[in-house]
Amino acid sequence: MVDKEVASTPHPEMLDEETRKLHALGYAQELKRAMSGFSNFAVSFTIISILSGCLTLYYFGMTTGGPAEMVWGWVVVGVMTTIVGLGMAEIASSYPTAGGLYYWSAKLAKSKGAAWSWFTGWFNLIGQVAVTAGIDFGFATFFSAFLNLTTGIQATRGTVLVVYAVTLLAHGLINSFGVKLVAFLSNVSAWWHILGVIVIVTALALIPTHHASAAFVFTKFVNETGFHSTFYVVLIGLLMAQYTFTGYDASAHMSEETKGASLTVPRGIVNSILVSLAAGFVLIVGITFAITNDYQKALASPTGVPPVQIWIDSIGRTGGELLLVIAMVAQFFCGMASVTANSRMIYAFARDGAVPGSSIWHHINPRTRTPTRSIWFAIVGAFILGVPSYWSTTAYGAVTSIATIGLYLAYITPTLLRRLPGTRFEPGPWNLGKWSPIIGWTGIVWVAIITVLFMLPEVSPINRNTFNYAPVALVVVLGYAGIYWALSARKWFKGPKMQGNEAELERLEMDLGEPV
Repeated sequence: MVDKEVASTPHPEMLDEETRKLHALGYAQELKRAMSGFSNFAVSFTIISILSGCLTLYYFGMTTGGPAEMVWGWVVVGVMTTIVGLGMAEIASSYPTAGGLYYWSAKLAKSKGAAWSWFTGWFNLIGQVAVTAGIDFGFATFFSAFLNLTTGIQATRGTVLVVYAVTLLAHGLINSFGVKLVAFLSNVSAWWHILGVIVIVTALALIPTHHASAAFVFTKFVNETGFHSTFYVVLIGLLMAQYTFTGYDASAHMSEETKGASLTVPRGIVNSILVSLAAGFVLIVGITFAITNDYQKALASPTGVPPVQIWIDSIGRTGGELLLVIAMVAQFFCGMASVTANSRMIYAFARDGAVPGSSIWHHINPRTRTPTRSIWFAIVGAFILGVPSYWSTTAYGAVTSIATIGLYLAYITPTLLRRLPGTRFEPGPWNLGKWSPIIGWTGIVWVAIITVLFMLPEVSPINRNTFNYAPVALVVVLGYAGIYWALSARKWFKGPKMQGNEAELERLEMDLGEPV
């Protein structure tokens, strides 16, 4: 943030270090820099949200590999995600800007940087919108289950869709109030997630009189996909964990609102993954040990949410409802933070002219210094992605696949460009040193594998109701971005563009005034 003294005296030597760094990258300090390092970590940790991803896809895990897949798949995916995150963090330290991934691609590409930037940005955009849709639709499913338990209202697809719309509206309103509120709620959310996992696991460990055996939790394999290949099911079953480990690019997108971004942003990325890895393992093991009754009963729960049925069966209805409330609050926070990150990415992409109607979406509310219009762009886009779930039973799985593939393609592209010969890269204060090449290439190979995996069919027999629509959606996005690029954008999109020289940047900051 530029204080009043700086705003009234446009001399570079009087600017704070973060504003000078942002000016060097070509941008004015338009957003309010009010986030601490912990708040930056909290936003990514909240979007990863083990109480969202792990629980909303627990049904998928129970049928696609079962307990053994969920437990060990979580460990494998967590380790590989850490590797991907390390590669991202190193680049984030050098380029702490809200554009994040697409900006990095433009700067790292030794040739055709604009094209790399364009496609990275579009994959990031669709992934961000899809992950927001997945998170809030998951919350709507849990809230509908809560309504069913407390009021008797059936958790129909129509009910879920209405709750979904209201949830998105609430998240749009919260984000419109300004970054201070979002930062405060993100801090609360980080502690809520940690304490929530402790409460849930402790209750499931101490209250039930019987628990599943260790052999069941760590070795029981279940395949209800219709496919006969155990190896194939193990691979596609990784989606539960990999989808959960998304959204940590939020730390990068909040760079222009974070203090000490060159150090705090990479730490936010890596720490959010590591803390989620540890807490998520405890959560999955704790819930799975509580499966003491009929496995099929949990899958066929009238609530539509197997974890809730497991909680009710193990600690009683009242206890189960209380744990459900803990999970729902965490999921609500998660959706809020996802909209925050999504809107910043849209704002930055529009700032560089890459989104249709960029002049509309690149707009800062002068009162709050937040990209209000981009917030509502994210809300409407997420709602559109969630609507097909009204007709298709596999639509939610497709949304999670789209989110996972889109985001990870965007995550890994800058790392790939970083590793190609001839890349000019000046490491920031947070870097991997001699470990950078092996970490980078390992992450690249992993993302290539999961990109193929999560476009494969998840259920057999394959028909219009069970078909994985993720490849279709990604082809549509890639086709749109490709055709738009070939016919128009390649002529005018030159990648991230400078907003002006030093004096012009400071004048832009003064015109915005002092944020609330």
